[in-house]
Amino acid sequence: MSTYISSVLQKLVYERANRCCEYCFFPEAATLASHEVDHIIAQKHSGLTKADNLALSCVLCNKHKGSDLASLDPETKKLTPLYHPRQDCWSEHFQLNGAEFIPLTPIGRVTLRLLQLNRSDRIKERKLLLEAEMFNVPS
Repeated sequence: MSTYISSVLQKLVYERANRCCEYCFFPEAATLASHEVDHIIAQKHSGLTKADNLALSCVLCNKHKGSDLASLDPETKKLTPLYHPRQDCWSEHFQLNGAEFIPLTPIGRVTLRLLQLNRSDRIKERKLLLEAEMFNVPS
């Protein structure tokens, strides 16, 4: 089930994210496909269509995340929530080492694994963006 997202709300999400994916920080200007407005908590899990439950997502991150809210931490095997762009501080869960994302917490580990953020092709893309000074992560 898809809910209408007003143009005003879509504009807010795009501007708040500086037109970059809020999961991998890939800028929309460097993609062939437009980014998508993602329900962080999916509608099927009673997620609402309001600003604090919406994030800008690239097609790849949105495809891998789907309606998932959590996954099993590969180290502890415990059910762990995914990174939530409206509630979590990126630098508490991840750091950038060269072009690779390094997980600092269970949330970081499950998010990197589920969204496949450190696949070799994603790292290569990130490296090119870093070299072109088109890639920034939050502090």
